[in-house]
Amino acid sequence: MLKSAKRIVIKVGTSTLTHENGKMNLIRMDRLALVIAELMNDNKEVILVSSGAIGVGMGKFNLRKRPDVMGMKQALAAIGQCELMNIYSRLFAAYNHIVAQVLLTRTDLDHDVKRSNVMNTFNSLMEFGVLPIVNENDTVSVDEIQRLNMFGDNDTLSAVVAKLVSADLLIILSDVDGLFDKNPGKNEECKLISVVEDIDDTVLGYAEGKGTGRGTGGMITKLGAAKIVTEAGVNMVIANGRDPVVILDILKGEDIGTLFVRKEKK
Repeated sequence: MLKSAKRIVIKVGTSTLTHENGKMNLIRMDRLALVIAELMNDNKEVILVSSGAIGVGMGKFNLRKRPDVMGMKQALAAIGQCELMNIYSRLFAAYNHIVAQVLLTRTDLDHDVKRSNVMNTFNSLMEFGVLPIVNENDTVSVDEIQRLNMFGDNDTLSAVVAKLVSADLLIILSDVDGLFDKNPGKNEECKLISVVEDIDDTVLGYAEGKGTGRGTGGMITKLGAAKIVTEAGVNMVIANGRDPVVILDILKGEDIGTLFVRKEKK
């Protein structure tokens, strides 16, 4: 089922891209670039949804906690996004691939004309063999940063993008191995759930806890993303991003993380 995926959206969170101190994890980012370049060399169409602008900005100033002042968050996003894209551009250039920055706000995807323009941009970039790197436009949109604190990171954005471009698969790389029946941080006897076919109240009850101090995501936002994409006919996998090579293992059909099975398109 996953082996035949042609169009793939990959989402990486701040905790995957940075160390505990907020500095960028360059080895992991390089591994991510290598894996995505290999997918593109294999004629896969890939879109990368990357968090980390505010987190990387924090790392530049050795901040351990997100500031509460909105203007400071926006300034950190502006600094961090520039640094983030600079690193991505150089990493992918080493593997002979070009990247493009796509910054979106929720209104870009809610408005019919804007949504059509965004979709055309994605299709054109992929037709040219360019990797779109997507992030929320935290620098100019106060609403988006406030919503991040409510909905969590770019999980929802990655789901909306996957739905928009009619992707075959959404892979969310996180700092957890997948969805467990109990909180793995509190219960040693917890069990990883390999496959979820219906996101019902029982599954929603498995989600506990918030994201890291560097990011804002949590399992509940990932389940929300899974609901969006599966109902749109897109498969989704949550897996641990400590080694991005896991992406290749997922596409080989190996039992990794948690697979949320798509619904048949009506």
